[in-house]
Amino acid sequence: MVCAGDSVSINTTSVTTTWEDTNSTVSEYARTERSTVESGWTTTDENPAGTTGLSPTTSYTSFVTSEIVTRTSGDPTAGNDATEPSPVSCLRVSFVGVTQATLTWKEANGTATCRLLLEAIGGPDGTTQDLLVNKSGLMPGAQHNITLPLSEPNEQRESSVTDSGLDANNTESSSQQPRTPAAWVYKYPLVPTDLSSHQPLTQDTEVLLFGLKSNTQYKATVYSQAADGTEGQPRNVTFRTASSQVFDIEVVNISATHMTLTWKINDDESSSLYTYMIQVAGPTGSLVLNVTDTWVNISSLSSSTLYNITVCPFLGSGSEGVSGFLQVYTPPGPVSDFGVTNVSTRAIGLAWRSNDSDCFKIFTRKNGIGEPQENTTSNQSIVIGGLSPGTMYAFEIFPRGPNGTTGDPQTVCNSTEPSVVFDIRVLRVTTTEMELEWQNTDNASDYTYCLDVRSKYGFNKTNSSHKAITLKDLVPGTLYNITIFPEVNLVVGESDFTVQYTLPSNVSNIKICTNTTAATLSWQNSDEASDTYIYHLLIEKDGNSSGATQLVTDMGITNATVTKLIPGSAYTVKIFTQVGNATLSLAPSWQSFCTDPAPVASFHCEVVPKEPTLILKWACPPGTNMGFQLEISRGAWKNVTDLESCSSENGTEYKTEVTYLNFSTSYNISITASSCNKMASPAQNTCLTGITDPPSPDGSPNITSIRHNSVKVEFSGFEASHGPIKAYALILTTGNAAHPSADVLTYTYEDFKKGASDTYVTYLITTEEKRRSQGLAEVLKYEVDVGNESTTHGYYNGKLEPLGSYRACVAGFTNITFNLHSNGLIDGAKSYVSFGPYSDAVFLPQDPGVICGAVFGCIFGALVIVAVGGFIFWRKKRKDAKNNEVSFSQIKPKKSKLIKVENFEAYFKKQQADSNCGFAEEYEDLKLVGISLPKYAAELAENRGKNRYNNVLPYDISRVKLSVQTHSADDYVNANYMPGYHSKKDFIATQGPLPNTLKDFWRMVWEKNVYAIVMLTKCVEQGRTKCEEYWPSKQAQDYGHIMVAMTSEVVLPEWTIRDFTVKNIQTSESHPLRQFHFTSWPDHGVPDTTDLLINFRYLVRDYMKQSPPESPILVHCSAGVGRTGTFIAIDRLIYQIENENMVDVYGIVYDLRMHRPLMVQTEDQYVFLNQCVLDIIRSQKDSKVDLIYQNTTAMTIYENLAPMTAFGKTNGYIA
Repeated sequence: MVCAGDSVSINTTSVTTTWEDTNSTVSEYARTERSTVESGWTTTDENPAGTTGLSPTTSYTSFVTSEIVTRTSGDPTAGNDATEPSPVSCLRVSFVGVTQATLTWKEANGTATCRLLLEAIGGPDGTTQDLLVNKSGLMPGAQHNITLPLSEPNEQRESSVTDSGLDANNTESSSQQPRTPAAWVYKYPLVPTDLSSHQPLTQDTEVLLFGLKSNTQYKATVYSQAADGTEGQPRNVTFRTASSQVFDIEVVNISATHMTLTWKINDDESSSLYTYMIQVAGPTGSLVLNVTDTWVNISSLSSSTLYNITVCPFLGSGSEGVSGFLQVYTPPGPVSDFGVTNVSTRAIGLAWRSNDSDCFKIFTRKNGIGEPQENTTSNQSIVIGGLSPGTMYAFEIFPRGPNGTTGDPQTVCNSTEPSVVFDIRVLRVTTTEMELEWQNTDNASDYTYCLDVRSKYGFNKTNSSHKAITLKDLVPGTLYNITIFPEVNLVVGESDFTVQYTLPSNVSNIKICTNTTAATLSWQNSDEASDTYIYHLLIEKDGNSSGATQLVTDMGITNATVTKLIPGSAYTVKIFTQVGNATLSLAPSWQSFCTDPAPVASFHCEVVPKEPTLILKWACPPGTNMGFQLEISRGAWKNVTDLESCSSENGTEYKTEVTYLNFSTSYNISITASSCNKMASPAQNTCLTGITDPPSPDGSPNITSIRHNSVKVEFSGFEASHGPIKAYALILTTGNAAHPSADVLTYTYEDFKKGASDTYVTYLITTEEKRRSQGLAEVLKYEVDVGNESTTHGYYNGKLEPLGSYRACVAGFTNITFNLHSNGLIDGAKSYVSFGPYSDAVFLPQDPGVICGAVFGCIFGALVIVAVGGFIFWRKKRKDAKNNEVSFSQIKPKKSKLIKVENFEAYFKKQQADSNCGFAEEYEDLKLVGISLPKYAAELAENRGKNRYNNVLPYDISRVKLSVQTHSADDYVNANYMPGYHSKKDFIATQGPLPNTLKDFWRMVWEKNVYAIVMLTKCVEQGRTKCEEYWPSKQAQDYGHIMVAMTSEVVLPEWTIRDFTVKNIQTSESHPLRQFHFTSWPDHGVPDTTDLLINFRYLVRDYMKQSPPESPILVHCSAGVGRTGTFIAIDRLIYQIENENMVDVYGIVYDLRMHRPLMVQTEDQYVFLNQCVLDIIRSQKDSKVDLIYQNTTAMTIYENLAPMTAFGKTNGYIA
C-alpha cells in the first residue's frame, strides 16, 4: 500500500510528487495525473516521479498505485495539486514625473489578481531598499491609483497605500489604509478559485503612483495570482522620478491662428535658471519653441484644430524636468463670403463659407436693434423666415468649433422684398398702345413699380407710382414681355410678368383674280412683324352668310386661293390679321368680288323636220347666271340675241328655238353665259339646219335615142337650196297623169308588167354630191339608159314595150328612205321628195327581132355550142392557174353585185353549183382590186423592218398615222382604216405585232382611242410564230409611255376575253380595253361552223355599245388581211341585211380591198362569207329573231357580266 504523497516541486507546467512505500514486495508503481478540466495521462516508474506538460493555473489530482511481481495492483492513493499562474508580461513604466509614475503590464491567462511591491532603492550600489507598497488583489485590465506620503529613506514611518480609480468626472478619488511594516515576502492566503469561469483580459493593467519623491530610484515587482492564491514568478522594473515639473499650464489669450500660454514650475527657488522647450503638435505637423520665461506666444496656427502642447523644463545644461501637457482647440476662423443669397417678402437667404466650423449661430435684429432672433445650423446656408416685407435686418454669425469654441462674428444687413405684384391684366390694347393694371397685397403708397418692356426690337424701362400704366409707341403685331418689379428702399421685390401682342394692322391693297369656282387673293401688310402674321379669311356669299367659307393661311403668306365657290356668284371676303395664337385685328379688311360664270359645257342642235329652224339644247351650267348671249353667224352675217337665265338646281335642260334660217345651211353658233357683268367663255358649235323637199324643177326630162324597147333620158340636177340631193328616181308612165304623186315610188317594172300600175320607177340614181349652193341649179347632167335590164335598189330597169307611148319625169330626194318591209323600195311618206313635170310622150317603133328571128335563131344555136366548149376549156385552165400570181388584166372589175335578201338563197345555189364555180369567178374578178394603189411609206427603208410580210403593205391612202416623235418615220405602223357600215373608220385592220413594233402597237391603241381589240389568231400556229404576245399576263408593263395592266381573264373553248387598263404615263389618263381573242380559226382556213363566228361578232358589237361611238375596233390576225377581212365583212353584211334587206358580198370585199390589200385572202374565206349570209337569212326566216339569240349556249356565260358604266373605267368579269 502507498501512503499519501507530497508535491515537492510545482511550477507553471510540472509537478514533482513523493510517496511512502509500506510493502517491500511491490515491484513497480503507477501514477496518474487527472485534471479537473482536462483528460489525464499515466506514467509508471519505480522511483519518485514528476509530471510535466501541464497547463498553468490548473488543479490536478494525483493517483499512485503499487503493483507486485504478479501484476497485482493495490489500492490507489490520491493527492491534489495546482500549477502556478504564468507571470505578467510587458511590464513597463509608461510615465515618470516628479512625484508620479505610471506602471502598465499585460496579464497572463489564468491570472485572477496581481500583487505589486514598490521599493525605494538607496545607496551608491542600490542595495538599500525600502519597501513602500505591498498591494495585492489588483484586478487585471483596470486602472489603480496608489498614493504614498513623502518621507525620508530608511525612516521608520507609518505610511498609507491608497488604491484609487478614476471616477466619471476624470477626478481622483482615493481611500487610505494603515500600512504594515515592510516585509520582503508577503504571503497571501490561498483562496479557492473556479478557473473554468476565467475570461481573458481585454486591456493592460495600469497603476498610477502618486506621492513619490523627486529624483529617487524605485523598483516595482509584480506577481501574478491564481484564484486560489497561488502566485506565479515575479517580474520587475526600475525607474527614477524627475527632479522638476511644469504645472498649471493656462491659455490666457487665444484666436483662430495664435494663442498665449502661461505655466508654473515646482522649483520656485531656481525658476530663473530654467529654460523651456515648448512642442506644439497638430494634425499637419509640429512646432518647437524655446523660451526662458513661463509664458509664450504661439502663432501661425490653424483654426478649429486640436493641438497637443508639451512644456518641458530644463535646469542648467541638461537636467530635464517633467513636462507639462495641455490639449487646446483653436477657435474657428470667422466665416467668409457671408452674404445674402436670396430675398423674398418674408424671408432672407444667407450663405457663407467656412472650412473649420461645423456649427453656426446666427443672430437676427430688425433694423439692427432690439432682441435678436437666434438660429443655429450646421449647414453653410440658412433661410431666415418670419420676416416682414420691405424691412431692413442685421444678421450676425458666429462660427462654433467642434469642442464648443466660438470664432469671431461677421455681420451683414439686408432688407426683405416688398410684396409681390400679381394679377397683371391687360385692359386695352391697340396696334401701338397697351393699358395695364395689377395688384399688390400691401397697398403701400411708398412703392415704386419698375416695368421692363421687352420685344424682339429691343427693351425699355419705365416706372409707375400707381398700379396702372399705359404703354405707348409700341410696334404693331409684336409680342411684348412685360415684367413689373415692386421697389421700396432700393430693394426690388418679386416680379410678375405678362406677355401680350399688340394688335396687327389691317391688310391693304386686296387684289382678287377669279375663275368659275375659285378666287386667288393677294394683299399687303406693311407692319414690321408681318412675316409672323397669319390671316383668317371669311368668304361669304351675298345673301347667304350661313354658308361662309373659312380659310387660314400659313405664317407670312399674303395670298390664298379659295376653292369650291359657286360660279357667277357675288362674294365678300373679310381678312382678319392674326399674330400669335389668338390676337386678331380689331376689324377686318374686306372686299367684294364675283366668280366667273360657268360656261355652257356644250350644246347640241336639233333640226325641225322640213323647217328652217334649229332647236338648241344645253344643260344649265352650274352656279348662278344672269342669262345667255346667243350669237349666230354665217359668213359676214351675224345675229346676237339675249336669253333669259336658268338654274342648275333642278337639273333641267335649257332649250331655245332659232327660226327663219335657211335650209341645209351651216351656222356658227356660240352661247355665252353672263353674270355679275362677266362673260363666260363661249360654247361654240357649227350646226346644220334641216332639209325639206327639194324645189320642183321647172323643166321636164328630155327623151332621146328612142328604140323599140329602150330610150335614153337626160335631165339636169335639182336645185339644192333645201338640202343636198341624195338621189334621183326616173319615173315612166304610159298614163295621162299631169303630175306624179309619192305613191308611184312603190311601183316597179314588175307591177307595170302585171298591169297593177301604168306608172313605175325604172331607175334610181344615188349621188354623193356635197355641194350646198343655194339659189343655183345643179350643173350636173344625168343620162339614163331606160330598158337596159339593170337593177338599182330593187328597181328593175326592164325593156320597154315596142310601139308603146311613154312619158318620163324625175323625182329628186334630199332624204330617201327605203321600206325594208316592202322589198326595200322607197318609202315615199318618209322621204323628202319633189317631182318634176312629165316630159312629152314618145312612141316606140316596132321590134326588129320579129323580122329576123329565124336568122338569129340559127346563129344563136351556133354561138351556144361555141360558148359551151369555150367554157369547158376555161374551167380547165382556171383550175391549173388557180394558185398562180394575180393577172394584170386591164379588164376593169365590177364594184357591186347587190342582191335582195329574198333572192339570195337562189343566187347562192346558182353560184355554188359546179364546186362553187360562180363564187370562184367572182373571187377571180377581185384579184386586181386596189393593187395599183401607192404604198410609199411601207416601202421606205426605215419601215421595212416593221412589216411582218413583204407582200402585205398598207396603202398610203388609208394607212393609220401615228404622232411623229423624233423622226418622220415614227408615224408608220402596218395598219389601215377600214370602212364599216356606219363610218369609213369603223375598223383598224393591222398585222400581229412584231417584237420591235410592240410600242407602236400600243401607241396606236392609245392615240386612236381603241376600246376593243379583236384577235383572230393564236400566237403560235403549226410551230410558227404568227403574233407576239403583246399583252402583260401578270404584272403591269410599260410599252414606251403607255402602261398596260390586265384586270381579268375568262378562258372559253372557242375564245378568251381579257380586260385591260391602258394608261398614259405622261398624262396619267387611262381607259379600259377589252380583247376578244378568237382561238378556233385556222390560218388560211375558215371556222368549222358559221354560227360560231357570227355569235363572236355579236359579242363584240354588244360590248361596243358601251364604248365611245367614235372608237374604232382594232382587228388583227397574223397578216391582218385574211381572217381580219372576213370578220369585218361579216359585220358589214349583218348590218346590210338588217337595215337594207339587201346583200352585196362582192361589193363589200371590193371596198375592203380598196383600203388594204388581200382582204378576204382566200377563195374559201370568200365562199364562207356567202355561207354566213345564207345562214343568217335562213335563221331570220325560221325564228324572226336575231341570230345572236339562237343556239348560243356558249354565250350564256356572259349573261351576268356587268357592262361598263362609263368610258375611262375598267370593269372586269364576274364569273
